[in-house]
Amino acid sequence: MYLALLVIFLQCSELYTQERVFTFNTIEIKVQPSVKVKNGASMSIVCHADISKSTNFQLKHNFTIFKDGKLVFMTVSDKEDARYEISMARSSDTGEYECTVEAGGKTKSSNSLHVWVTGMTKPILTAEKKEVLEGEVVKLRCELPEEVPPLYFFFRKIKMNSTPKEKHVFEPHRNFSVVEFSVEEGDNILQFDCFGRRTVKLEFEDSVYSNKTLVTVREPFIKPTLNAKPSSNITEGDRIQFECSTVVAQMRDIEIILQKDKTILNSVRDEKLLKYSAVATLEDSGEYLCKVEQRRASKTTKLNVVVSELFPKPILAASVSKLDENKELTLSCSISGFRKANFSILRKNSNGDTWLRNSRNLTMRVNVNDTGSYICKAEVKGIVKESKPVRINVYAPVSKPTLSVVSGLPEVVLGKPLRLICHSVMGTPPIKFTFYKGNEVKKIVINDTYATFLDENIRLNDKRGYKCDARNNHSSGMKTSNILNITVIVPIRNASLGSIPYGEVEDGSETVFLCSVKEGSWPIRFRIFRKTDHEVLLFEKSENADRVMWRKEAMNRQDTGTYYCMASNRANVDVKSHPITISVILAAWQKGVIAAFVLIPIAGAVTVTLWWFLCKKKKAKGPSMEMSGSALATNLTSEKLTRQHNDGDYYSGSGYIEDTENHMKSTDESKGPDLESAEVEYTEVEVSTLDPHRAPVQKGTETVYSEIRKSNNPAYLLSLFLLILWKTGILEYKGILMLLRTVISKISWEKKTSQDGRCCKRFKSSAALI
Repeated sequence: MYLALLVIFLQCSELYTQERVFTFNTIEIKVQPSVKVKNGASMSIVCHADISKSTNFQLKHNFTIFKDGKLVFMTVSDKEDARYEISMARSSDTGEYECTVEAGGKTKSSNSLHVWVTGMTKPILTAEKKEVLEGEVVKLRCELPEEVPPLYFFFRKIKMNSTPKEKHVFEPHRNFSVVEFSVEEGDNILQFDCFGRRTVKLEFEDSVYSNKTLVTVREPFIKPTLNAKPSSNITEGDRIQFECSTVVAQMRDIEIILQKDKTILNSVRDEKLLKYSAVATLEDSGEYLCKVEQRRASKTTKLNVVVSELFPKPILAASVSKLDENKELTLSCSISGFRKANFSILRKNSNGDTWLRNSRNLTMRVNVNDTGSYICKAEVKGIVKESKPVRINVYAPVSKPTLSVVSGLPEVVLGKPLRLICHSVMGTPPIKFTFYKGNEVKKIVINDTYATFLDENIRLNDKRGYKCDARNNHSSGMKTSNILNITVIVPIRNASLGSIPYGEVEDGSETVFLCSVKEGSWPIRFRIFRKTDHEVLLFEKSENADRVMWRKEAMNRQDTGTYYCMASNRANVDVKSHPITISVILAAWQKGVIAAFVLIPIAGAVTVTLWWFLCKKKKAKGPSMEMSGSALATNLTSEKLTRQHNDGDYYSGSGYIEDTENHMKSTDESKGPDLESAEVEYTEVEVSTLDPHRAPVQKGTETVYSEIRKSNNPAYLLSLFLLILWKTGILEYKGILMLLRTVISKISWEKKTSQDGRCCKRFKSSAALI
């Protein structure tokens, strides 16, 4: 029974649970009456939950409203709406609002909604002091009590009949700001106000102006008075006195200053009166300023003073401004319409003026050192005036100029520029230099003591000389240099080297070397070198000619090598010839001696050996062949009989001959074969055998190798003989080749048949060793 009740309970619970199904459709947030609300008006933030349910059952909703991410309202209700009431909206209520609803373990949020409370509260302005002195500061505080930073604060200083002065401050973290305004001269009654500004959605919104705050200004001292005695209009030479005074409440830190054109003339401290006097000059005309200062307070008074001219500036006149040395110069000083004055004449220098004479006139004989500027001064009633300077130039005559080449020697390499310098030792600058090539003016230069000229058009056959003129303002006129002739150096071109005899020279004979150039200025330095492992200088000589000859009297084998020559002149360019090769060979008498004492015995020995070898081969040809090939013939007899069973007639084959000419060529290229390395020579022969069982003659070929020692080998001896002939230079390569062909043709044997019917074949020596 209990089990049945439990099943019924579970089924009822499952049915109950299935009946309480719900889901959030949307969560909405809105503002009443609108998203833009005036400051001070009421507004409501309404959050609505749109929910779908399986049945009509009660559901608890937790409503939460956020502003700019911060919680501002929360409530629990079984209704689907929640309302956040704000009775008086302030600008601080501006922001982004969002609503979140939680029910039955489910949560959903609305989209954000921006609410703008327009209009800012009126700021409050307070001043630290209501009464201040000139030079002090007024400290102000502006506050927006119901606003939220960041905020901008704007302060104004309002003065009668003037434009207000404004200051602004940005406050990122507080809703008030403090500034200071200085109290200046002339400020009496001041008014101050301020307003605030904030930024909403990239738009500025300003508050109304604050209350006006009144500040009274007191003077620490009165405006100073400035007087000039006897008058502000006086004549130069008269004494003028300035007086500047003020009335001050406190004498401490008071200062009076007298200025003219920003130049301080006099000053006093902790006094109420300043005095200053001077002898008036024209330069004293102008505006004077008296300034009284105490701490930050400052007041000024201006006075304009006019000084009339007592006499004009003197005028200095010279009899002449440019003259030769040792000439007379007269200087005269005068004042237009005024004669009663004390005159003096001076010469101006960088370290001060040099007095010459206290007089109206000055006459002197001048020299070059008197060149300079002169002035005169006039004094009347203590007033001294100075004339404008007069420039006097005294000239010494130029000396005869010298014309030379900058590099030193009067020569130039063809194709390179020529730089000349014209120099005058004496003469007052500026000096005018003129360069000539022949009679043609090339360049004009004005300088102090010298001038240079560059001629880039140098020709080989140009015979025109160079000269220069020099002149200044001296009356003596122009001086001309001597004519300078230039040597044009032609560089060496195309050096060549030859010899007689050319190529091969006999040992001990004379050889003449000739080194020549195609063109080049004399003298020419010739050098002949031999190039081995390093360059060896053999001959060196300077000649006033385009060639040089050098005789080498006795040449030897060590003189074999490559020769070349080098030529150079004052153009300093070494020109190298193409190299030539000289080979020193044996003289004719040396070849004869070798032939008489060395080659003839060798030739005889070779001939005897060859004759003996031929005779021996002729007599013992059959047995020798049988002995040398017996072993191989025994092994091959049965095989050759079988192979030749079906052959026809007997056939005697022949050997082969190597291409001797080609072999000699390779021997010549490798400087002769290594004869000592060939110990055994192999010769191919053919052996014919008789078939004892058959009537027809069988044909067969066998290869038999016979060893021929070098001591008994005519080919070896012949090779040695020919090598000596070639190395000593007695025979050339072509002669050796012709001799070799003749010998090879002589050492072959014709085919013969022996008495017993055996066939012999030609024997032929291999030419490999040769």
